[in-house]
Amino acid sequence: MEIKSIKPRRGDDCLRLGDSDELVVIEHVGPISDGGVRIDDHGVIVFCTEGKAQFEYDGQLEQIHKNDLFLFMAHSVVNNFMSTSNFNCRQIWFARSELWDINMYSNTSLFDLVYLKQHPKVSLTQDDEALLEGYFRLLCHRMKERSTLLYGDIVRSLFSTMLLEMLSILRRGKDAIPDQNPVLDKPSNAHKRMLADKFVHLVERSDGRIRRVEDFANQLNITPKYLSALLRETMNRRPSELILLFTMKAIEQRLRFTDMTMQEIANDLNFPNASFFGKYFKEHSAMTPLEYRKKYHQ
Repeated sequence: MEIKSIKPRRGDDCLRLGDSDELVVIEHVGPISDGGVRIDDHGVIVFCTEGKAQFEYDGQLEQIHKNDLFLFMAHSVVNNFMSTSNFNCRQIWFARSELWDINMYSNTSLFDLVYLKQHPKVSLTQDDEALLEGYFRLLCHRMKERSTLLYGDIVRSLFSTMLLEMLSILRRGKDAIPDQNPVLDKPSNAHKRMLADKFVHLVERSDGRIRRVEDFANQLNITPKYLSALLRETMNRRPSELILLFTMKAIEQRLRFTDMTMQEIANDLNFPNASFFGKYFKEHSAMTPLEYRKKYHQ
């Protein structure tokens, strides 16, 4: 089956922050085609408002019903989508850069990606539904009022707060889920999870300064091939994906929140030179570092 990369659609029912795809709210999304799709550059929050649907999410069978919230992570593949004729949902698409506005990983570690990947869905209580409905309506209202002073800052602030509320709801059951019984758990599985956690911790601490899978494998005293197999089994991710995620975070934060020159950033993050740094960033963001900085310093 052909897997197509998709981006947030455009239309009268789609609200955007400016004219970009950085933050897109779609108020009504009906039945979806059953072809395989890959969500490359965005996370997508889905609220099911009517009916139900079934699909495979990175190979795992999932179902969502009315009042369910589902978090699709970037680089995910969705296929075999089936839904009832009355299926409807709301969607919020957000680019990686929107997460850095709330610096979510200061309190939400990359370790949480494992949990959110395994538990991407939650059924909303009446209180949850009322809370998020209020946020959603206010967010839509403010996104429509483009003439408002500090429009972008207000919209981002609202979305950041709403996202924190949703992450809190998604993680609500985390502490209530008991660890597997270590007596019944296979020692090999426990060891793999421990290594995966240690790798994630090393990636976080590197802050974008280490980008070779081999270097992390050496720190863990394992081969790069074994590390790749380990991450695929425990997180359904490649090591390079997680390394890229935090490298881009490190670059974007320096471009947006410091006055460092391109050469200073290149030196700080161990790039050979400013030219190589610029090519790396453009390859993974479709814009030059200077274009990215200007975008947020207007």
